[in-house]
Amino acid sequence: MTLALHRLLRPLVRVLIAKGVTFPALSRLLKQTYVEVAQDDFPVPGKSQTDSRINLLTGVHRKDIKALRERRRGSDAPSPVLSRNAHLISLWTGAPDYLDTRGQPRPLPRQGGKEGDPSFDSLVESVSTDIRPRAVLDEWVRQGLARVDDEEFVHLDMAAFVPSEDFADLAYYFGRNLRDHIAASSHNLLGSEPSMLERAVYYEELSPCSVEELAGLSRDLGSDALVKVNQKAFELAEKDKGLPGANQRMTFGIYFYTGPDEEGQGDV
Repeated sequence: MTLALHRLLRPLVRVLIAKGVTFPALSRLLKQTYVEVAQDDFPVPGKSQTDSRINLLTGVHRKDIKALRERRRGSDAPSPVLSRNAHLISLWTGAPDYLDTRGQPRPLPRQGGKEGDPSFDSLVESVSTDIRPRAVLDEWVRQGLARVDDEEFVHLDMAAFVPSEDFADLAYYFGRNLRDHIAASSHNLLGSEPSMLERAVYYEELSPCSVEELAGLSRDLGSDALVKVNQKAFELAEKDKGLPGANQRMTFGIYFYTGPDEEGQGDV
């Protein structure tokens, strides 16, 4: 287990050092998190969680536990712009009105098209009336997320939806996606049933040309898979609205990593 943790922590510590997060700062956060997880996830049935039990589970000194239990961290949330963009893309790639016959997000007229047909403006207005559709379009075009053809149709490039400029948005996805990936792996490592999907393909001794080809294939297949899962999730979310017990969330993600072979390079 120690070796697995070391392998997992190296890339995380690399990011922390690069962004100025020191060991004492991380240590304080780990102590807080140990106390929160012990309190929330390891209760004794029928009994209140005590400082002594949390001390036993975590090794955190009792004098620190009381203060840490009272100082829980606030909830993490994306920026309003990121939430709006994610909602718009979810609709465009999931709602039947915005899809073509192949199930792909179809080009939208910038403004009102045929009667009853959606447009880019109506898409934005269905999510928020606080910002002009033109302002959203201009920003999407600047980011490469959308393009406008000669006939004033807007085309979506979902592969470009990466919050590449706002560090807070990047950090939000960094935490959310890795949290759920680790949670799925941890679920399986602990032997919980049913097991969760958590698979990867791994090859060494590849040339840069081969890696580039595999990266392109992964992007294409991954984008198709995300669109299909999003469409089904959109359909089911509409069906589940208002149902008792509809309180579950899900995450389906993809990733591709390439780097030097590990031998002689340190464990990455």
